[in-house]
Amino acid sequence: MAIVVRLDLMLARRKMRSTELARAIGITEANLSLLKSGKVKGVRFETLEAICRHLDCQPGDLLEYVPDGDDAP
Repeated sequence: MAIVVRLDLMLARRKMRSTELARAIGITEANLSLLKSGKVKGVRFETLEAICRHLDCQPGDLLEYVPDGDDAP
């Protein structure tokens, strides 16, 4: 997978639980769990904005591009 979700790392840095974030931004814990695990094909900008606002971070703190092994030069 080329895009890695680092939401769990940011939650740990903020000493916050997933349940607290899910409640604060108005999504289900199940959907937040899917996002954390990278098992989603997309994320709404509205959701990303809410996460960034609540965690006081930038989208780049949550998402990282990691080239697949066969893409490397």
